[in-house]
Amino acid sequence: GLGGAEPRARRAPREHHEGESDPRAAPDGGGCVGSRSWGCGSWAGMRQASHFPLHRPAQKKKTVSFSTMPNDRKINSTAACISFMLEGCELKKVRSNCRMYSRFFVLDSDMRSVRWEPSKKDSEKAKIEIKSVKEVRVGKKTPILRSNGLSDQFPDECAFSIIYGDNYESLDLVASSADVVSAWVMGLRYLVSYGKHTPEAPGTGHPSLRTSWISSVFDLADLEKSGLIPVSRAVQLIKALNPGMKASTIELKFKELQKANDRVGMEVACDLFVEAYCELCTRPEIFFLLVQFSSNKEYLALKDLLMFLEVEQGMEGVTEEKCWEIVSKYEPSKEGREKGYLAIDGFTRYLLSSECSIFDPQHRTVCQDMAQPLSHYYISSAHSACLLEDNFWGRSDISGYVSALGLGCRSIELVLWDGADGEPVVYTGPSAASGVPFRTVVGLLEQHAFAASAYPLILCLVVRCSAAQQRLAARCLRKTLGEKLYVEPPDPAEAFLPSPERLKGRILIKGKKLPPGCEDSEGDVSDEDEGWGPARRAGGEEREGGPRRLRLSRELSELVSLCQAVAFRGFESSRRAQRYWQVCSFSEVEAGRLASECPAELVSYNKRFLSRVYPSPMRIDASNMNPQDFWKCGCQMVAMNYQTPGLMMDLNAGWFRQNGACGYVLRPAIMREEVSYFSANAKDSLPGVPAQLLHLKVISGQNLPKPKGSGAKGEVVEPYVCAEIHGIPADCAEHRTKTALQSGDNPVFDESLEFQVNLPELAVLRFVVLDDDYIGDEFIAQYTIPFECLQPGYRHVPLQALSGEPLPHATLFVHVAITDRRGGGKGQRRGLSGRRGRRVREYTSTKATGIKAIDEVFRTATQPLREATDLRENVQNALVSFKELCGLTPAANMKQCILTVAAWLLHSDSAPSVTLNLAERYPPMEAQGPIPELLRKVLTAYETMIQTSRTLIESADAVHGKLMQAQQAGMDFHKELHRIEAKEGLRGRKLQKALESFAWNITVLKGQADLLKHAKAEALDNLWQIHNAGQACGIGRNGAASPEPPRPRGAPLEPIPEADGGGDAATC
Repeated sequence: GLGGAEPRARRAPREHHEGESDPRAAPDGGGCVGSRSWGCGSWAGMRQASHFPLHRPAQKKKTVSFSTMPNDRKINSTAACISFMLEGCELKKVRSNCRMYSRFFVLDSDMRSVRWEPSKKDSEKAKIEIKSVKEVRVGKKTPILRSNGLSDQFPDECAFSIIYGDNYESLDLVASSADVVSAWVMGLRYLVSYGKHTPEAPGTGHPSLRTSWISSVFDLADLEKSGLIPVSRAVQLIKALNPGMKASTIELKFKELQKANDRVGMEVACDLFVEAYCELCTRPEIFFLLVQFSSNKEYLALKDLLMFLEVEQGMEGVTEEKCWEIVSKYEPSKEGREKGYLAIDGFTRYLLSSECSIFDPQHRTVCQDMAQPLSHYYISSAHSACLLEDNFWGRSDISGYVSALGLGCRSIELVLWDGADGEPVVYTGPSAASGVPFRTVVGLLEQHAFAASAYPLILCLVVRCSAAQQRLAARCLRKTLGEKLYVEPPDPAEAFLPSPERLKGRILIKGKKLPPGCEDSEGDVSDEDEGWGPARRAGGEEREGGPRRLRLSRELSELVSLCQAVAFRGFESSRRAQRYWQVCSFSEVEAGRLASECPAELVSYNKRFLSRVYPSPMRIDASNMNPQDFWKCGCQMVAMNYQTPGLMMDLNAGWFRQNGACGYVLRPAIMREEVSYFSANAKDSLPGVPAQLLHLKVISGQNLPKPKGSGAKGEVVEPYVCAEIHGIPADCAEHRTKTALQSGDNPVFDESLEFQVNLPELAVLRFVVLDDDYIGDEFIAQYTIPFECLQPGYRHVPLQALSGEPLPHATLFVHVAITDRRGGGKGQRRGLSGRRGRRVREYTSTKATGIKAIDEVFRTATQPLREATDLRENVQNALVSFKELCGLTPAANMKQCILTVAAWLLHSDSAPSVTLNLAERYPPMEAQGPIPELLRKVLTAYETMIQTSRTLIESADAVHGKLMQAQQAGMDFHKELHRIEAKEGLRGRKLQKALESFAWNITVLKGQADLLKHAKAEALDNLWQIHNAGQACGIGRNGAASPEPPRPRGAPLEPIPEADGGGDAATC
């Protein structure tokens, strides 16, 4: 609609996954684990837990809760996980026939095996010894769990598998919630690792790195050295260490612990302080992540951190020095900083830092090619930036201009009216008193024009004043702006506007110009219906119906150079007569009609000419149109009411953040190329553009505020997250998480969402956090980010208020993975590919134009197109098979696969000898002696992947050359196309069809050639990763040689999700 308020997301009923307990139920239903939290995870505590009596609960169903409600205990250490496993819980065991059976699983008191009951086997066989465990996988990562019969019965995050024994058998299990999975997986991985790698004997009582640090903090606060500090000081201390935490939450925790320990009073001792800190400040989802990568399960050593950064976060060229730098910056304990250890608090601080923001830091500065013609960019544009609220009754002043320019706005509208004292004014409100002298506004613009961006500023002058006052305005502009004002006449020999780079630091005037034949000091020009807003009422002038003429002074006309405003006369007329420096303005309604009825023509028109879209005059509340409706057709300047917050301004602000917030964003290549097939209203994939899959796991929220307008509510919010993709119609989608009930300020969602994005360059991702139990207002926070700016891996999303202001300490914790869909190689700089889709062949064939000579040229490309598709898809299918056998998702990278295989071998005393011969460019994986069936399948899949990669690498250049040759031959016909069509007698629908088919063929050939080139780069990258991982994990031999050519530096490998935890998003 035309309203400017934040639209409500589509509501769905509150959801609970099967088997999930409702947190609103009685406390027995979803209580804490055990009677005590093992806050700092000491082995002494774990040993104590091992003496708990082993029994099966009579009625209580034990579940583990990661809830942060003040009266809940949290699983926040490995010891707490193991104490939970020692008590046991019910899990569903999945058989090979896809049937599920409920069984009670428990860890033996000696912590050497996991048992289950009831079982037909005798008690000695219904168990798995910890020492036989090769791997613990999270999600549906085995053939049984992936089978069609089970895929929809339970969510991915509720499944896990234990791979054990010399034959690599799998015990496949389903839990009631992701929290139970986390506890079992964390505990099992610790025990597997402990059995192999812990040199020190457990139970020595040596305090952990974390305990020592927290105790030292307490000692510093204990000014009297009495061993006690006031509760108020303890609260301030914890709040200082965790700024977003509420003081009331900390106070409640101290009261609870004092009562539990019979130590009620106004002071707390060190042990109570340590326990309170660990319970309040340990985020289980981050602790779980640390355990995945830690060698000793308590902290990340330098090599662990390096592995996390490379494998999970997609960072390239990580050195030990970089890891030292991170530890030195974020680890709070002195011992950790000295030894190079990153414990849970330092790891949490690092993940919360700007270094781990979801926004790719390379986009914080200008990173796009700024040497293209001006018409090839989207330009951040303001409609009535001077108004601070709405058009008719809002307060207003000229500070709105400063605000808009500070946000990177590069196109400002100024409507000039006759002033009472003889000089022109600009109205900033509905009353005559709101008129501001034009010279004041120009002085302000001169001062702030390039404060946020050095690229050209376009002043859109709408003239409503007399010729005499126009002359004053022109002199004011020349005098105030001086050399910044661009008045050089356009070069008729050129075909396109100059680039933003060439126009740096210049101010362009968009406005009417006197016709070339007019030699008088003033003359009549046409006047389109723009700028007749509320100020006309203030000026006391009402617009008459019908066409209007404007008296224009020569002095003002001469200031207009590259942006001459003209009326739009139709696409055919523009092709014949419009010059590249002429700009058309469209009302929102007219632009919407053109976008709907002839989107392809509008895209083609905008390749050469600038167009500006302004809001409908019906928007009296200064609400905003959806800029995506016009960006998808290539319209460069979509004028927004900057003063009105909401979804539309979120999209605009987020979109223009991607190129250093300079106000200019390069349009997608498919919308700039001279010949290309692009339909703005496409409902499916585009030829030559690799569709991408966004795997988004929304894990948790931190320090979420209450909705602003919900004063009548209590303290509790019940949030859910809506993730929205905005872009071309084929991409627009919305998914929501379940509601986190009674979750406090730090809800856990742990939900995987998936989006297909067909035109990533035009897509925007928006997170909206809403309250499901609201009174008056449901909006909590939002964040909007262009798809191209997403960083893969575990990331924090810095949430913003409705106004766009940052919300201090309010974040979402997410995992991002991006893979290609339908066999697209690595789509410029994106991740690894998934299985091919059903319709991929449609986009690798040409279409007949009906012109024999042209069709014969394109027919020569039929075979190379087929070869290119086969080369890519053979590699992609081989990659997916290899990753699945390794228990990983298609979003995993090659380094993870090799490290996984190496880990299996290292976790077995009787491991077969498997090596990678790194002396060869395409390293074979060789086994000595007999090997288990699963490992044999892995080796076979690896060999297939290596051979298909080799074929691709060695054949790609020749096939690429054939495709480009056919494309060039087709382009040679382009200039003569209209003459050939006339000669062939093509008219009407046949002519349109021929032009569309020609553009389609050119787009397909270039697109498929690009995809093949990127697929080759990806295959070379995989070889580099194999060599790198083989040397790192110890299964490589003859490793002195490195693959040639070396890993390409120009296209960084980004989506690198681990198979566990966040990587599960790829298969959900």
